[in-house]
Amino acid sequence: EVQLVESGGGLVQPGGSLRLSCATAGFTFSASVMTWVRQAPGKGPEWVSGISTGGTSTDYANSVKGRFTISRDNVKNTVYLQLNSLKPEDTAMYYCDRGYLSQIPTTWRPASRGTQVTVSA
Repeated sequence: EVQLVESGGGLVQPGGSLRLSCATAGFTFSASVMTWVRQAPGKGPEWVSGISTGGTSTDYANSVKGRFTISRDNVKNTVYLQLNSLKPEDTAMYYCDRGYLSQIPTTWRPASRGTQVTVSA
């Protein structure tokens, strides 16, 4: 059974930072492209970032480029997302998933519970 468990979200002031983690099990993590997707209330899912199997290739949505950094640990089977210079518009539920380096299909739906990020003064 595939398991994706996100953590690290919270309430942070504008300009602050968070580090999200996604612990995985049930599949060959080191052979899987991993991605982060977010969904704000009342909006559709937005692809945020993706990372290749070895971590050498990464991609980011324009809205987060230069502020967010994706990384992975193929020993711990965990993917991370460092969020810096957070803005109120970054407020969303953040999900990890496997299989997408850049963009997600329009039919994408979360397969995990996600972790809530709220940016507010």
